[in-house]
Amino acid sequence: MKAYCLNNISKVALDTLKKPDAVVEDIKDADSILVRSAQMHEMDLDKNILAVARAGAGVNNIPLDKYALDGVVVFNTPGANANAVKELVLCGLLLASRDIIGGNKWVLDNTADENIAKTAEKAKAKFAGNEIKGKTIAVIGLGVIGVLVANACADLGMKVVGYDPYLSIQNAMRLQKDVKYEAKLDEAVKNADFVTIHVPLMDSTKKMINKDVFVKMKKNAVLLNFSRDTLVNDDDLECELKNGNIRKYVTDFANQKVVNMPNVICFPHLGASTEEAEDNCAMMAIDELKDYLENGNTLIYGNDGAERELLLNAIIYSTFKNYTSEEVNMYIVDYGSESLRVFQDLPQMGNMVFMGEDEKFNNLLKMIRNELQYRKKLFINYGGEYTTYIRNS
Repeated sequence: MKAYCLNNISKVALDTLKKPDAVVEDIKDADSILVRSAQMHEMDLDKNILAVARAGAGVNNIPLDKYALDGVVVFNTPGANANAVKELVLCGLLLASRDIIGGNKWVLDNTADENIAKTAEKAKAKFAGNEIKGKTIAVIGLGVIGVLVANACADLGMKVVGYDPYLSIQNAMRLQKDVKYEAKLDEAVKNADFVTIHVPLMDSTKKMINKDVFVKMKKNAVLLNFSRDTLVNDDDLECELKNGNIRKYVTDFANQKVVNMPNVICFPHLGASTEEAEDNCAMMAIDELKDYLENGNTLIYGNDGAERELLLNAIIYSTFKNYTSEEVNMYIVDYGSESLRVFQDLPQMGNMVFMGEDEKFNNLLKMIRNELQYRKKLFINYGGEYTTYIRNS
């Protein structure tokens, strides 16, 4: 593996590379790219680039369709930074409930007060808040991060409602039994004191939290967004904050409009900014590239159902677009059976044919679906002779 880095990548992870694997200074010498947040939509890759791995969960900074047509496989690393994001969501939840920020500012503004201990006792009433125990939180999106947030909130004594139309079997099994699942977004948010968003940014989710959703939400609710900024319609949000329907907006994404709205708590995209998360993401990205370049294995670590389907389509097309059905070797890893439906129903693409009517292939799909209920990862080699490898969780 000869990787070119578009961003600063964890030194801990890069130090794990052993010769002949290395990081190269010139992209012309590379066979792969490691990226974090750099925008790649305007990048035309040379034919020497075979794969791209993002050290992070989302892939909206990478043109999946474009690279798929060029045969470039794209990987991401959801789950590697999930705990870091979960902890910041909990921090945001507490900051919105208790005026910790206001209290701290008061202390900093009164450092010259010799009697600050006494005056603090008088001033503290201005910063009173509420406890989160017993409150209801709606978790929108039950991927890796959403499940961690839901379970953590349940552990803190909150009533948790979850919504995700793409919920996988694996993630459903990880949810605590106290988490109530709602099949409709309106039902999930209507009684929630807090609503937290954990979905990928796609055309279908852009500005999904808008006036139509706000009107269904409980008055004085708190909205938290640690996923992507454009999931929320800023114009509609501003109206709700100004009229008091939304009490606080806590977000990890600063833009000129949001930072000038009232009752906003905004961070400079700190969700995955821990040493542990950056190391984990980078090591996972390197492992994915090495496994693909050395062994041909394509592993899909979908952040949630919608993102898995997106990645699955792109990876299958980019990997096998130049093969005929007799030559195809498929490598698929997934957390649930929903993405396999997409895989099974894919039409003919280029000169590649998915043999959906082939009896052996259909039997293989049935076996895959059964195994996915019990296994975290599934490695499938399909071509000529059918062989299946199961990797335990």
